[in-house]
Amino acid sequence: MGGALIVISSGDHQSNNTSDQYQQTFYVAEHALIEAEKRIINRMIGPWTEVSTITTPPVGSTPTEITAHNNYIEQLTATAIDGFARNTDGRDTPRNTLTPVETPCFKSFRNLIRNDSGGNLSLVTDHFTNQNFGSLIEPILNTPSDVGLEADDAEKEKEYLKRYRYEFFSINVGSSTFKGAGASLKKTSTNAQRQGTAYRIYGCGYLMPKGAELGEFEDPEILIPLETLIILSS
Repeated sequence: MGGALIVISSGDHQSNNTSDQYQQTFYVAEHALIEAEKRIINRMIGPWTEVSTITTPPVGSTPTEITAHNNYIEQLTATAIDGFARNTDGRDTPRNTLTPVETPCFKSFRNLIRNDSGGNLSLVTDHFTNQNFGSLIEPILNTPSDVGLEADDAEKEKEYLKRYRYEFFSINVGSSTFKGAGASLKKTSTNAQRQGTAYRIYGCGYLMPKGAELGEFEDPEILIPLETLIILSS
């Protein structure tokens, strides 16, 4: 009877651990979707950039270009928050020009064209593979007392979190109507409609096996794929 209870208890403990790992991997996949959306927004309206890093005009600029650059820096400085502002140079509308890598994440989506289906791969706007989730959390664990951990426990947690990876890519699926909150002289607000661009974004959370190298992502222990659709104003 005692042996049976030990086996049952051990099985329940292992089941709870597996459930927690699936839940954490799901959260990592959600983070991948957020990173994909942020990437598209940064390309369309400019990424947050430290103004001091772009104060020097490009090499070979003409006097007119230098004047325009200096005026641009003044505008950024005036709107900067803690020294950071949206760098609008080089903005673009992401289009499907990149051939993706056939990773386990990419292969997990049935609505994509893959080589094993006899056609060319679906082109994407971006594809970021094997992003380490642990590297995002590591700065928090550098001061273990802030999160209620001992130093040894914090180091173990860092190593464990490095097993979690994420990946994301997106596809421009064409134009769509963008609906945003508008205003008028009336007491009630109205909806303003304008042309927008729709993107289907894909993200995956990975849990790699114990002992997996940082460069490995081909054989995950757990893989959770998520996708969503966003519409951004043009």
